[in-house]
Amino acid sequence: MFTHELLILRHGQTTWNAVDRMQGRLNSPLTELGRAQAARQGEILAGLDLTGWATYASPQGRAFHTAGIALAGLSDHIRTDDRLCEIDVGAWNGVLRSEVKATRPELFEGDAAFDWYDQAPGGEGYAGLEARCRSFLDTLHCNAVLVTHGITSRVLRCVATGNPVKDLALLPGGQGNIYHFRAGQISELT
Repeated sequence: MFTHELLILRHGQTTWNAVDRMQGRLNSPLTELGRAQAARQGEILAGLDLTGWATYASPQGRAFHTAGIALAGLSDHIRTDDRLCEIDVGAWNGVLRSEVKATRPELFEGDAAFDWYDQAPGGEGYAGLEARCRSFLDTLHCNAVLVTHGITSRVLRCVATGNPVKDLALLPGGQGNIYHFRAGQISELT
């Protein structure tokens, strides 16, 4: 289990999120709502003492833009790290979720609601993402603010708490969230 405190932020809504298009390793800009969500994250972070905390973001535009808004005036240097990128969904990068669902409905039913991320043709899969997240946390030796993506946030939270990645669908999600990891527990800051 990871021992330092973490604040894990998911980027704000993007134009592709708004139409349910899978981004994976691709990118689309933040919407007006997404920028407002990032500003709200900044308001929450401003109420915390982040002295000595490191700040990291995925280099993907939507996460880095969110970091710039949420951490404005709070961090002098936002480092980027490729290990915080979103899961690669291979052939489904840029595809509408409804198109995948039409051809593979079983991947979206009941407890399998997140299975499609692991079964994307040419994608990274959960094992690859877990290895990236574990590698990142293993090299992090201080409290940190991490600005990342939906599935990557879930996997980071699983790894930090020592829970199996197969349980990621049980975790809360959403855009513009902040999850606080401390002493083995996760809470959402609102």
